[in-house]
Amino acid sequence: MHAIGVDIGGTKIAAGVVDEDGNILAQTLRRTSAEDSDSVDREVIAACRELASEHEIGAIGLAAPGFVSSDQATVLFTPNLPWRDHPLRDRVAAEFGTDVRIVVENDANAAGWAEFRFGVGRDVDDMLLLTIGTGLGGAVIVGGKLVRGAWGVAAEVGHMRVVPGGHFCGCGHEGCWEQYASGSALVRNAKAALVSRPDRGARLLELAGGDAEGLVGPHITIAAQGGDPLAIELLADLGRWIGEGSASVAALLDPALIVIGGGVGAAGDLLLAPARRGFTDQLPALGYRPVARIELAAMGNDAGIVGAADLARL
Repeated sequence: MHAIGVDIGGTKIAAGVVDEDGNILAQTLRRTSAEDSDSVDREVIAACRELASEHEIGAIGLAAPGFVSSDQATVLFTPNLPWRDHPLRDRVAAEFGTDVRIVVENDANAAGWAEFRFGVGRDVDDMLLLTIGTGLGGAVIVGGKLVRGAWGVAAEVGHMRVVPGGHFCGCGHEGCWEQYASGSALVRNAKAALVSRPDRGARLLELAGGDAEGLVGPHITIAAQGGDPLAIELLADLGRWIGEGSASVAALLDPALIVIGGGVGAAGDLLLAPARRGFTDQLPALGYRPVARIELAAMGNDAGIVGAADLARL
C-alpha cells in the first residue's frame, strides 16, 4: 500500500508518495503560509491532493514540528506555526474521507522511525535519534516500538536540564541540553569566540563575509574541514556535549545505537569522534557494559516524509 508522508516545517511543506520499502515514488514541495492555522492546513491538503491524484493512496502521515497528542490526531503546540490544540487529523480527513487512514506524528519521531526501519538503525531494536539543528529534537525506539509516552510528548530530550542556571531556553527554562548541543549553540559559541579571541577567528570571519553576524553553522564546518583550529575546537565542544548528554539518556534507556541527524552531521568525524569520547567518558560502569554505537543518520532530508508515511500504515 502506498502512503503519503508530509514533513511540515516552519518555512516549507515537503510531501511524497512512499512505498512499503521506504522508497519515495513522487514528491512535491510547497511554501508554508504561517499567517494562520487555516493557511497551513490548506497547503498541507493541497500537497496531499496533488499526490493522491496520480497514485492510489491508503494512508497519510503528517509530521508536525511540535507536541502531538497520544491518539495521533491533534497538534497540541508547535513553536514555529500557529497551531494550538489544533485538530490536524480531522481537518485533513474531512478532505479524504474514511477510506484513507490519517495520523499525525511529531517530526523527530517520524525521522527516527525512518532511520529505524530503513536507515542506519535497521539492525537494532533499541535506538535514540538526535535531530540537531536550530534546536535539539529526539526520538526513542525501545523494543522495536516508538516511545510516545502517556500524552504523546515523550523524547523531548533537548529540554533535559543539564546546566542549572545555564543559558536561557525558548521553552522558558534555563540550562536545557539543546542550549549546548545544537546548531544554534555552535553558532553562538563561534560568535562569542570571534569577540574574545579575534586573533584566532580570521578564517571564520572571512567565511562570514567580514561580519560576525553573518556566521552560520556550515561556515564552521567548512573552516574545520580546512584545518582551522578554532573551528575544530568549536565542533569538538559541540560533540562533547552531544556525547555527554547521550550518556545520561543511555543510563535510563540503554540504547544499542545513537543516531545523529541534522545539518551538523556534515562535519563527520570532526563531530563524531568527540561525541564518542564524551559518551564513554560519562557512561556509568564503563568496562562492565556494552557501549552503544554513535553513527550519522542515513536518510537525510527525506526521513520525515518516509517515517510519517510508514507510521501511517501501522
